[in-house]
Amino acid sequence: MQKYMNKTFVFYASTILVFGSFLWLILHHGIDLEVGKNIKIIEHNTSGIDNFLKDFSENLHHPLARLILQIITIVFFARLFGSLAAKIGQPTVIGEIVAGIILGPSLVGMLFPEFSLFLFPVDSLKNLQALSQLGLILFMFIIGMELDISILQKKASDAIVVSHASIIFPYFLGVSLAYFIYTDFTNEGVSFLSFALFMGIAMSITAFPVLARIVQERGLTKTPLGTMAITCAAADDVTAWCILAAVIAIVKAGTATNALFTLALSVIYVALMIYVVRPIMQKVGEVYVSKENLSKTVVGMVFLVMLASAYLGEIIGIHALFGAFLAGSIMPANMRFKEVLTEKIEDLSLVLLLPLFFVFTGLRTQIGLLNEGSLWLMCGLIIAVAVIGKFVGSALAARWVGQSWKDSLTLGALMNTRGLMELIVLNIGYDLGILSPEVFAMMVLMALTTTFMTGPALDLINYLFKEKPVEVVEIVPVFKILISFGQPQMGSRLLQVVDQMTHEHQPPVEITALHMTPSSEISYQDALLFEKEGFEPIKETAEELGILLKTDYKATAEVGKEIIKTANEGNFDLLLVGSAKPIFSDDKIGGKVRYFLEDSNCGVGVFIDKGFKNAKKIVLLVSKQTDFFLIEFAKRFAKGYASKLIILDITNSLINNNLKTSFPLTSSVEIVQQATLDSFILYQTDMILVSLEYWKELSNSQIDWLEGSPSILILRDKLAAEA
Repeated sequence: MQKYMNKTFVFYASTILVFGSFLWLILHHGIDLEVGKNIKIIEHNTSGIDNFLKDFSENLHHPLARLILQIITIVFFARLFGSLAAKIGQPTVIGEIVAGIILGPSLVGMLFPEFSLFLFPVDSLKNLQALSQLGLILFMFIIGMELDISILQKKASDAIVVSHASIIFPYFLGVSLAYFIYTDFTNEGVSFLSFALFMGIAMSITAFPVLARIVQERGLTKTPLGTMAITCAAADDVTAWCILAAVIAIVKAGTATNALFTLALSVIYVALMIYVVRPIMQKVGEVYVSKENLSKTVVGMVFLVMLASAYLGEIIGIHALFGAFLAGSIMPANMRFKEVLTEKIEDLSLVLLLPLFFVFTGLRTQIGLLNEGSLWLMCGLIIAVAVIGKFVGSALAARWVGQSWKDSLTLGALMNTRGLMELIVLNIGYDLGILSPEVFAMMVLMALTTTFMTGPALDLINYLFKEKPVEVVEIVPVFKILISFGQPQMGSRLLQVVDQMTHEHQPPVEITALHMTPSSEISYQDALLFEKEGFEPIKETAEELGILLKTDYKATAEVGKEIIKTANEGNFDLLLVGSAKPIFSDDKIGGKVRYFLEDSNCGVGVFIDKGFKNAKKIVLLVSKQTDFFLIEFAKRFAKGYASKLIILDITNSLINNNLKTSFPLTSSVEIVQQATLDSFILYQTDMILVSLEYWKELSNSQIDWLEGSPSILILRDKLAAEA
């Protein structure tokens, strides 16, 4: 080995020396070629450090360097404020909008004008706008793919009634409001028709992505109310964007004749996309159904369709965003095809490019223009009209088609959320010169307010219509177990442990599997796919074992809090989780798992899997009297599969040998009383049962056999949680 290393070093050094010498000779003699070339030598009158600082300053102000710095700043603050919004139970889009407003003239521009001018000079905004528009095109393409047209067919009648009522009522109020504020709040040269049509559509929009995520987070996806909300939002999105395209066409055309030509071209364009392009894409989706065979050629074809559709929408006069939305809606219905496409686009558009749009909107939003009480009153009036129009219109329509008052009001609150979709409409109106800076600022605040109020409004409705608890006397006690897992295979393994613990089902056992996606920013379609894939292994295992299993799925950024909430509100006796080794620690029960142990009101089991197959031979570690609760768990295993139980009494004679008689006769019970742990005994078993308190002592003592031990089940008693 040493000889090989020496040989390699000689070759490396010789190569560098030989070719370095030749390079020096070429460069040295190449100077002679400069004769007659009139080479100019720049002489500096300043010192080297001054020259360096001058070059550094020029590099700092270079358009590319500035754009990169802008993107870094925007993405950082968008993620930061998005995370803060999620922690207080708000959609991340709220935090991202706030980040944009803060970085704009409303705060940073007002407090630090020189820094704001350096970071966002006027001449750099065109680049920022172009990138943000590209992000919006990708985003609208994803929104189009998220729409499942089939759900509109399943509950078309009720959904369309509610959806269209939730558009026409706020649209009417928006046009009515425009009549009273047109004179004082419009730019010069803007017609009343343009202003009124845009105010109407701005009041009518619903943010389908935000609504879908709220429905997911609140566990309403599979309820009739959740289905109705998703269907209404989908119908609302399709209708609203078609109306917006028509409004843009009318505004851009200027005259009725031009508007008719534009609308005629729009009809031809939409028909071409639906009846020509869509069948072709459906065939593509049937062939290329997975990431493995979805080649770059196919992805390139999809992008070409998206960009061509956006281009046609722009040149016809109905906006590129509508074109991207339409392209997404005609993509193949195949879920796997959509999933692969979304994976390729989503991170780039949502994480990198879309925050640019929020900040660009924030740079346009000048809240400082609202410097009079009358302007703030007008802002309040706009918010009130928006809430009354969307909330009341949706709720009354839902009540009319037979929904309860609680569901009707809940539907109204959900449809009232506007989010990013509202900002897109407002920016289009601002770009067309229809909305003045003052009205634009008021409408941005309206979008923020209506999105922010959705969560509290839903909580208030649930509180006001809280069902009275009905006393249920359980004749037969039920042992309720909640299995929470992230990786699908871990869920299957945890169910095997539960089955061997409760095989005889005495008392009867009720098992619920909880799976969560650690993000509140996934699409509705992705949530359905992740739910299916997450529960697939555990459902197969449940079927093999003959276990009746309940499932619960949520998508949330606050996984720990949701698990605790589910465990506590469901009155479970045991919460069983797999170990989660944190990144910056060697603690096998660190991270989120430690949070479960501290805050849950039920018993908790943390399973450290080391190739678990069965629990025929179990070692029970008892270090003090408070560990005696483990004996009840050992009895459960004994009633199931365990044929050999070794109770290792570290307390030395606290456990009475008469205890053996309380175990099933089918199990061999051995009580070993000794002050030290015998690694040989442990290695002969399938599983170790240990209390949380004693596990902490073992972990701190750095005992060598822990690394080579069998699977370990760490338990905390329910009584310890109640203490």
